[in-house]
Amino acid sequence: MAHQESQHGRSFGEERRAAIMELLDREASVQVADLAALFGVSRVTVRSDLDELEAAGRLRRTHGGAVSLSRALTVSIQDRRVNVNVEAKRAVGRAAADMVADGDSVLVDSGTTALELVRALGGHSDVTVVTCDFTVADLIDRSMPSVDAILLGGELRKGHRYTYGPMTEQALASLHPQISFVCPTSYVPGRGLMTNYAPMAQIKRAMMACAAQTVVLMDATKVDAPGLLLVDTLVGVDAVVMDRDPDGLVAADLAEQAPGARLVLTGEV
Repeated sequence: MAHQESQHGRSFGEERRAAIMELLDREASVQVADLAALFGVSRVTVRSDLDELEAAGRLRRTHGGAVSLSRALTVSIQDRRVNVNVEAKRAVGRAAADMVADGDSVLVDSGTTALELVRALGGHSDVTVVTCDFTVADLIDRSMPSVDAILLGGELRKGHRYTYGPMTEQALASLHPQISFVCPTSYVPGRGLMTNYAPMAQIKRAMMACAAQTVVLMDATKVDAPGLLLVDTLVGVDAVVMDRDPDGLVAADLAEQAPGARLVLTGEV
């Protein structure tokens, strides 16, 4: 490159790495692909930056990105999933966001796909997001001025960053949002939406019961994946948004249990 130093005497690499740390302070995690597009450099260059910052003890590398060390404890559980099937989750989130109109109030579940939905709402105005998920609320607080957030009270599930329990259920019973976006741990064909934590099964049921519409968000890896507890069947569900439907299993269950429901496939593989 013809110019190696900025006007302030720092190399472009140093300024880029400083900007990465500023992003991490706001967002808690960053993706290589996003940083490459933001700075107009190659992914190899971004990976080199992240490796250098990790060696300096300033961040922790993850598959496809990095997380802030200062916030690693509070995002540790979600961070294990945040870099899994990223493009599929983003596509699902964008498609779900298209269902939301300006001025809507929506209920958003906990999870990384839910986070991508909320991120995709950035172009909307006067939307209110009701959630039990601290990470979702934090994203809105830090970077989404046109979206309002209502954080549901209740007992904190430590390490998972969401609330649950009788107080949360009571709050949900008093609400009537336009759409409830529910994200199951898995989907078992012939049975329904699954989770592994009994109190969260109660929260998801309450979310589905209070809204005018229920929309299920999941990527294809959730289909026929392990799940201990049944949340609910697809009866009463208005739409399912996925990247793809393996072997048409979800479509078959929808046809039987909720024939009027939509199946939205984003086509991501």
